[in-house]
Amino acid sequence: MEKFLDKDFLLDTQTAKCLFHNYCEDMPICDYHCHLSPKEIYENNPPVDISELWLAGDHYKWRAMRSCGVSEDYCTGDKSGKEKFEKFAYTLQYAIGNPLYHWAHIELQRYFGIDTPLSAKTADEIYNQANKTIESGDFRPQSLISRSAVKFLCTTDDPIDDLKYHKLIKDVSGFECRVLPGFRPDRALNINAGDFPDYVKLLGETAGVEIKSYKDVISALSKRADYFNSVGCRVADKSFSHVPYASADEETVDAVFEYAMNGGKVSDSDADVYKTAVFLALGEKYHELGWVMEIHMGALRNNNSLMFKRLGPDTGFDSVGDDSIAVSLSRFMDALNLKGKLPKTVLFNLNNKDNIVLASMLGNFQSDEAESKIQFGPAWWFLDTMDGMTAQMKSLASLGILGKFIGMETDSRSLTSYGRHEYFRRIMCSLIGRWVESGQYAFDEEILKEIVQGISYKNAVKYFNF
Repeated sequence: MEKFLDKDFLLDTQTAKCLFHNYCEDMPICDYHCHLSPKEIYENNPPVDISELWLAGDHYKWRAMRSCGVSEDYCTGDKSGKEKFEKFAYTLQYAIGNPLYHWAHIELQRYFGIDTPLSAKTADEIYNQANKTIESGDFRPQSLISRSAVKFLCTTDDPIDDLKYHKLIKDVSGFECRVLPGFRPDRALNINAGDFPDYVKLLGETAGVEIKSYKDVISALSKRADYFNSVGCRVADKSFSHVPYASADEETVDAVFEYAMNGGKVSDSDADVYKTAVFLALGEKYHELGWVMEIHMGALRNNNSLMFKRLGPDTGFDSVGDDSIAVSLSRFMDALNLKGKLPKTVLFNLNNKDNIVLASMLGNFQSDEAESKIQFGPAWWFLDTMDGMTAQMKSLASLGILGKFIGMETDSRSLTSYGRHEYFRRIMCSLIGRWVESGQYAFDEEILKEIVQGISYKNAVKYFNF
């Protein structure tokens, strides 16, 4: 029996051990997409206890706790930190096969020096030991980021954000991580959301543009993109259930926009008309600025109406959608490519049925503008598992070039979730190691070193022009 989570965890061949320990283990991190708060990073306040560090805002853990019958009081409610931690520990002991089990124990080892497995029996002991470590150590956000060797970190920011804290972070002495904004125009495109008219007015005020048409929306977003670029932004992100593509003339798009601004309930098909026009214009702007365009596809959000009304979005009631994505995505990318304005693009899917769709889509639009200009994004959210990561890399290897993959991003609100990069690197080295030792790839240590270090860090830094 293998020892639980020892130094060779998941490294099941000698080649995997060689690649991870010699070339990956100590590589820095490029976190090109996350949901950390720049305000919290700048203010740099330590957590009250491990519960605040681990459980506040973490819908992965809340979903697991709810599946164990834990009351909402212990997830998002007002129970004490200790009580919440005890319920999470109780839950974790049943999470066999769930990446949460691995993530939690990697974090306990790396940040707290705790090797004891977490369960209901050990909850109080670990809670007390972890809190003593927090009290005697430095668990402030900037210190955790530095200890995790994060060199580049891209947050997720609304176009109306003033980016005040990104600017302030630049002047923090001794903090070497570059915290850069990420442009996320979701609210400007979500025309069928109830608050869309109010948001458009706010966008116009922020950009100094009087918005009377959809083209004014584009103008306002373009001005905000220029501002973000001046503060160091290099990436724009958008989340869709599917990428819209419904081409229409200007009059039709404006009619949809005007209807929404007057409080009308826009149909999904009309919404796609507006979204297509605005997103195509944004794609051209991203190309002009030299940004990378990230597209996350496949989330079915806010499924539980009662809990959405009670808690709002991003609280653990989203799941995987099964929309068809191939045709509209191809038409959208082709429309930009015809103009020579398709930016570097990272495609993320949330349903593993689309692995081959996206892995094959890459080859349609590659060019000499960049190595693997169109990237298959790493396994994301519900696919951020051992099987999900392995399947994504196998699909990319089969139909693209795995050696130019930009690797892992954290996509997290937790400051200790950087252990997921170690988890990813171990899985990646294990996969490559098995290919080598089964005779499917030649053992050339110099090339293998370049590949695994590239996937771990170097490819992303080069791709995003950091």
